[in-house]
Parts: sequence; structure tokens; C-alpha cells
Amino acid sequence: MFRIVDSVTSSRQWETDFDEAEHAFAELLISADLDHVSLRRHARSLAAFEEAVDVALAAAHGHLDASAPIDDDAHRFLHRVLYRINRLTLFWYDDLHNYRNERSAYLQGLRDRIENPWQEAEQRAHALDRLRGVDVAAGLRSRTALDLDPPASMAGVFFRDRASDVAYQRLLAIASLDGLVEASQLSRTLGGVSNPIQSTMTRLLVEEYGGGRLAKKHSSYFRAMLETLEMSTTPEAYFDVVPWEVLSTINHSFLLSDRKRYFLRYVGGLLYTETSVPAAFRCYSTAATRLALAPDARTYWDLHIKEDARHGPWMLNDVALPLVELYPADAWELLLGYDQQRRMSGRAADATARSAASAECAVLLRT
Repeated sequence: MFRIVDSVTSSRQWETDFDEAEHAFAELLISADLDHVSLRRHARSLAAFEEAVDVALAAAHGHLDASAPIDDDAHRFLHRVLYRINRLTLFWYDDLHNYRNERSAYLQGLRDRIENPWQEAEQRAHALDRLRGVDVAAGLRSRTALDLDPPASMAGVFFRDRASDVAYQRLLAIASLDGLVEASQLSRTLGGVSNPIQSTMTRLLVEEYGGGRLAKKHSSYFRAMLETLEMSTTPEAYFDVVPWEVLSTINHSFLLSDRKRYFLRYVGGLLYTETSVPAAFRCYSTAATRLALAPDARTYWDLHIKEDARHGPWMLNDVALPLVELYPADAWELLLGYDQQRRMSGRAADATARSAASAECAVLLRT
């Protein structure tokens, strides 16, 4: 049974109001000339925001003890701020003025300030020296074989066997943040010289985008699930219920796809995703069937169960393994990317299940 508990929150009570600080930051994002006029004009609110960032960084990463309690509020604040910056690299067909600060030096510095300690903390969970000394090709093959059809996780079992329609809708609400803009990070990695590796990744993107037909784009299938359950299809409509653990996987993808030096890590992470998705999504599809929901309420899961059974081998045989030969000295980074994505995805799945279980409890308490 999946326990209805949240991650341990630090007992320390910060005076800083993270929600208020984030609101002030959101206002700064769309202000005119952030790097010059706005930084002076909004000096007081900026100072309060900067203090909130300092407090959150100290709470989230100010210690090296892996057993120390997790401050969920601090992580949530930092990843929401980071997401607001990262999303400016995608075009949302909204007010053009929303992008006036997309190349702001202040935002770049803020992003580095949040990313650097977070990435250092994430990497401490992996034995980098050991990864550097292994047979990378064998390591990729053994990992993908293990993740192709593993036993269902606790989170998967919760959705497959127990989740109510309330919990299922919370799953869709959380997943919509990424599902409605699916493959957007992949699109940012494809520019440059043509070669067989790039061509395979382009073919993968073309399939994700439905060959240019909106009705066949994978995100359209996610939209259909939301419509079937009479949920909002507006991108980011459910931003406030997304756990920080889920936001961290999205921010991680933004980082790796943006930095060409991290290309191997990005490919390793994408290989894990394409390999593991069919097993994970089978639990979600089974949940929809068990709840007797309309077929359109599970079509996105079913599509990926089918398509990613092909995409996983593409990524292994036509992308990852050729990169091992192309970059023999750095190929271990493929394993790092794979292992990081596995760990972060598992953490996000657990947080999603906790949120869904909590939504169920809230409904029961009201009835």
C-alpha cells in the first residue's frame, strides 16, 4: 500500500514567505527592461526575493548530510522559480511582451545560482569514479534490459490497483505540465550537422509531433484525456499542484538540452525515458480501465506503450551505442544521464502518487 505521507519538511520555521516572493518574481519577469530600469524601480521587492532565494538555498542545499530532513517548501520555491526562467526558452503563443527579458543577464545569473548547488547535490547520489571505469556499452544494455519490464513500483501499484477517479485526475493534472508540451526539450537538441545519430533523433521527434499533423501529435492525445474528464486543457493550468520532484525532472531536461556539453547526459536520460515508459504507463492505463473510464481517458498511455516499445531500441542501438564509439573518453556520461533520470523519475512518480493519495483523502474528509 502506498502511504499517504509527504516528504519530511524541515522543522525550522522560516520567516520568509516563499509564495509572496515568487509572486514578486513573476511580476519582475514581465516588467520592462529587467536588467536596468526594473531592478532599480523594484529594489525593495527584489531585495525580499533575493533574501528568499538565499534562505531557500540554505535550507535545500546548505548541508551535506544525505540523511537530513528535506525542506519541501524550499525545494518547491527554487524549482518553481527555475521553471519560470526555463519556460522562456519555449514559445507559448502568448503575449510577446512576456519574452522581453528572455536574455536578461540577471535571470541567467539567478538560474546559475539555483542550478549549480542543485546539480551538485544530484550528482552526489552517483559514484562518478565508478561510472568512469565501466564498460559503457555493456552498462547501457544491462540497464535497458532491466528497465524494459521491471516489477511495478509502489507508485505504479497504487495507481494500478487502488487509485480512485480523484487520484487519477490528480495524476493527469500533474502530468499535464509536461504532457501538453511533450518533446519540446528534444526539439532543442537537433540543430547542427546531419549524421545518422541526429537523423534517428529527428525521426523520434517527428513521431512525437505526429508528422506535423496536430491531431496525431502526442500532446493532442494528452489533451483528449483531459477533455474526456472535463479537465482544463490550458497549459500550466495545474502548475500549483505539481510537486517539486516533478518540476525538478522538467528543469533537469531544460538544463541538459540547453547545454551542448551535456548532450551525452541528455541522451542517456532520454534512453531511460523511452525504455521505461511502457512499463510505467501500463499501470496508468490499467487504472483507467479499472475505473471504467472512457477509452479516450487512457489513449495517451496506450499510444506510448506501443510507440516507445520501438523508440527505446532506436535510442539504444542507433543513438546511444554509436555515441559510445564516437566519444570513448566521455561515454560514461551516458550512464550518468541514464542513472540520474532513473532516480529523478522514480522520485517524481512517488511524489505524484503521494499527491494523488492526498487528494483522495481531502475528498473523503469533505464527505
